[in-house]
Amino acid sequence: MYEQKYIDREKSWLAFNARVLQEAADNTVPLLDRLRFVGIFSNNLDEFFRVRYAAIRRLSLSGISGEKYLGGVSAHQLIKDITEIVIQQQSESLRILGNIEAELEAENIFIINEDQITELQERFLKDFFIQKLSPELVTIILNDLAEFPVLKDTLGYLAIRLEMNTNDEVRYAVIEIPKTINRFVVLPSDDDKQYVILIDDVIRHNLENIFNIFDYKSVSAHMIKITRDAQLDIDSDLSKSMLEKIATSVKDRRIGEPVRFIYDSLIEEDTLRFFLDKMKIVATDSIIPGGRYHNRRDYMSFPNLGRYDLLYKTNDPLPIPGLSMAGSMLEKISKKDYLLHAPYQSFSYLTKFLREAALDPKVTSIKITLYRLAKNSQIISSLINAAKNGKKVVVQIELQARFDEATNISYAEQMQTEGIELIFGIKGLKVHSKICVIERVENDKTRRYGFISTGNFNESTAKIYTDVTLFTCHQQILKDISKIFEFFDINYRVHRYKHLIVSPHYTRTKFIKLIDREILHALAGRKTHIKLKMNSLSDFKMIDKLYEASNAGVKIQLQVRGICSLIPGIPGMSENIEAISIVDNYLEHSRVYIFGNAGLTEVYISSADFMTRNLDGRVEVTCPIYDLEIKKELIDNFDIAWKGNVKVRYHSYKLDNKYKPRNHHAPFRAQLETYKYYQNKIEAIEKDAAKNKSITNQIQIIREQ
Repeated sequence: MYEQKYIDREKSWLAFNARVLQEAADNTVPLLDRLRFVGIFSNNLDEFFRVRYAAIRRLSLSGISGEKYLGGVSAHQLIKDITEIVIQQQSESLRILGNIEAELEAENIFIINEDQITELQERFLKDFFIQKLSPELVTIILNDLAEFPVLKDTLGYLAIRLEMNTNDEVRYAVIEIPKTINRFVVLPSDDDKQYVILIDDVIRHNLENIFNIFDYKSVSAHMIKITRDAQLDIDSDLSKSMLEKIATSVKDRRIGEPVRFIYDSLIEEDTLRFFLDKMKIVATDSIIPGGRYHNRRDYMSFPNLGRYDLLYKTNDPLPIPGLSMAGSMLEKISKKDYLLHAPYQSFSYLTKFLREAALDPKVTSIKITLYRLAKNSQIISSLINAAKNGKKVVVQIELQARFDEATNISYAEQMQTEGIELIFGIKGLKVHSKICVIERVENDKTRRYGFISTGNFNESTAKIYTDVTLFTCHQQILKDISKIFEFFDINYRVHRYKHLIVSPHYTRTKFIKLIDREILHALAGRKTHIKLKMNSLSDFKMIDKLYEASNAGVKIQLQVRGICSLIPGIPGMSENIEAISIVDNYLEHSRVYIFGNAGLTEVYISSADFMTRNLDGRVEVTCPIYDLEIKKELIDNFDIAWKGNVKVRYHSYKLDNKYKPRNHHAPFRAQLETYKYYQNKIEAIEKDAAKNKSITNQIQIIREQ
């Protein structure tokens, strides 16, 4: 038996982020999209330190080794390992960024610094600094302050060192790099080249203007960045509403414990020591040397400069065959189920469903769960519109959706004002399910319509996250959704569900039963298989059950985009398990679970990953797919991805992100092939329609003769 049973989830996550970095390094990815992947890598790392690293650090400081929870490694050792991996990855990201910038120069795009500004650009930047940048700057002289200011972990700062002419005194200051202005400034040019400069360097160029009241002989500026523990400490004061408690906790997050400090490795030693001492950052925290620029997540919004040839070609979202947005969606859904697969198909179907429900005189109520929402959300607008039209609107909004708390609080207050009934969840449980049910009076009886999704009801992320949404009029499924809303209201009563699988009460046991059934089929010599697609797989009990199935002879295919603590392909443990990860232009986000069942295949879509928090600590919904067409579509989607040999990496104990070999096969890029799959479905329907029309015309001609 192989001595290691699990891969540490933190190291597996870092391996996932290394796959993102691979995309930034990939010469086949368009140049400006490679910059975007550098930004995604950096943004991912920020969130990792704010959440996962911070949690391990708290465990380490508590004196608990944590080996039981961390797969056999101590929290103290894991912190050391993470820091070592991150330093290596940061170094690699700087190297990749340097290569991208060199290739941009070959395309006549130059990212310049303050020492490379031309006279024309100097005149432009002088006006830009006075009119736009200077009014936004926050500059603080630090030496004489009684209390050191709180540096925000969402911002970057320039640490300033002023060496005075008097008594060799040194003064320190900090300049906050504003988020209100795009970090990248496009400069004018008098040739065919394009120039971009970072705001950081515009500030450096104007240090003399900023500090001209001081008598100094030298000034320097080096970037620093801090990451803080993002844990929310919820007030137990019963006199406060949940809205007030979360709002207060979000405000307090800005003074969370520092968990990472990144600095320009060229910073003066005394300047670095000054900031570390004042911020009380000790050696046990993650102190990471970096390059000249931090907050590289801003590269996600690097200007396109009109160079669409350096970006991925965008494919327009396709229509869902048979489900027109021109007529009534409810009428169509009353006859059969439909599946929306974003971003391949238009997310507008979902907003159209809600808009129609808001206006339909026969609709009496709308109930929906909300987790992460877009800015200027059309979902919220539709729900408010429904309330204004006299519908009963009930919204369960998750105020503790990490890093979206402030946005959700704002939307909650807005909906409350409009008379929408809000539910703020259940103590100790986040509501992560993606469900909606409406009630409509037809022939004096109430009929339900609704949808269940694997992803958030968010128009923005729907353009880049792959998710599936089932539109249905299946009355028993929708009755189960209504029971979930009853559970939100009276949560000491545990309901029984006839069709849906609901966390935290039933998901783990149901999936174990489904895997056990495959084991029995395999032991009886029947053909069977398990195909699972998810974001993360880290629950040890579920992993052990999959190992058991493998040892019984069940063939298991896993598509796990992110964390995979399961070790595939080990004789005597997991030899019948293969596991891949696809990282490409879209973020693979849907959860689809397929069980062979000796030919009577069952397919489920879910909001839940195989993670302990999803199985035991959240409200999640898994829905069976009964429509044969949709079932086939989801199996086809899985198999297309499995056939992929571009952007596909293997999960392994080595965490080496080895690419799946092509073995002399033509390149097969799963996300492009999935889009073609839906194109072909539309073309086939149009072809059949044209053929039927031709036959109808021929019959008409014969009749007329």
